[in-house]
Amino acid sequence: MRAYLLVIVVAAAVTYLTTPLVRRLAQRVGAVTPLRDRDVHTVPIPRLGGLAMLLGTGAALLVSSRIPFLSRVFDTDPGPLWVLVGAAVVVAVGVADDIVQLDAVTKLAGQVLAAGIMGWQGVSLLQLPIGGVTLLSGRTMMVITILVVVVSVNAVNFVDGLDGLAAGIVGIGAIAFFGYSYALQRGSVPDDFSSLATLIAAITVGVCLGFLPHNAHPARIFMGDSGSMLLGLLLASSTIAATSTVDPGTVAAEKIAPAFFPLLLPIAVLLVPFSDMLLAVVRRTRAGKAFWHPDKKHLHHRLLQMGHSHRVAVLVMYSWAAFLSFGAATSAFLPLTQALAVAFAAGCLVLALTFLPLYWRRGRPTVEPVSDQTGADREPAPPEASRT
Repeated sequence: MRAYLLVIVVAAAVTYLTTPLVRRLAQRVGAVTPLRDRDVHTVPIPRLGGLAMLLGTGAALLVSSRIPFLSRVFDTDPGPLWVLVGAAVVVAVGVADDIVQLDAVTKLAGQVLAAGIMGWQGVSLLQLPIGGVTLLSGRTMMVITILVVVVSVNAVNFVDGLDGLAAGIVGIGAIAFFGYSYALQRGSVPDDFSSLATLIAAITVGVCLGFLPHNAHPARIFMGDSGSMLLGLLLASSTIAATSTVDPGTVAAEKIAPAFFPLLLPIAVLLVPFSDMLLAVVRRTRAGKAFWHPDKKHLHHRLLQMGHSHRVAVLVMYSWAAFLSFGAATSAFLPLTQALAVAFAAGCLVLALTFLPLYWRRGRPTVEPVSDQTGADREPAPPEASRT
């Protein structure tokens, strides 16, 4: 555990220290989020935060490769290098978009390229034999791997709409996934519980912690498309890598749930952004618009319209993300009755946090200005580009 904690500290420190430098660079190259009618921030804010996150990711991977406990991941698996290459590709595309605003097709192509590189080099979903029979071909699994990465990237992009929102939600989900992956690996291989999935989750936690102090309300810098796409790719990479910890014999023994849980947990981790993305697609399609067409009706926008302040709206989104991600992670290790009891109590707390502040604020004037986390709905790769 100490090795992973060191990785988190390195990722957080490098991201935190390089973010002010990236902010100055963004101002020089004109990567600044403008003010538009659909935005909720009140002043132009520099973006390119994903560049600092990439530096934190690279530094953490370099340090972890020198730690004996984690060096085994690098010795036996080429995955860390190719995850970094994929991260560099999406950040490069994101930086270009943050500066000149690329079209959706170009961004999608960059995401597919990054996912394809990782999948081709082995960072791909594992083929699980059901009852001893492998149902899907390697080519099909490659396509599914690319789809998982693209959907994850754009889900994070969709939820990136308030100061600190995307980094906080992804950080919370990464903590839950880190705990689950660490416990899973330690339980299955007691003599060597280092794994690529746990390492990437730890790095994701670190870069989020390092970026949040600069991005919390009122934000001094946005993560931009470069940041939202990077976080989505890292979260998807840890998910994909986790399938390598599954014992095919588990499936053959008809213990389906434990075998597929590494795939189900990330769905819970990203359920809030997934839900936001799905609702946006349905809403815009019903209105006769392209599903990537930006609007101001995301979940965080609705919380602001309900009367929540900026900080409380972000806190509510955090609480829902924590409820879903930690609830799913702990349910894998608790008996069903205990898991349901904990979920019920946590659900009540989250509901109270969502609605009680509205009663407390009723009749009081709202004085807090709202500063949006991103340049609001800038078109993304299929969906919409990062707002940070």
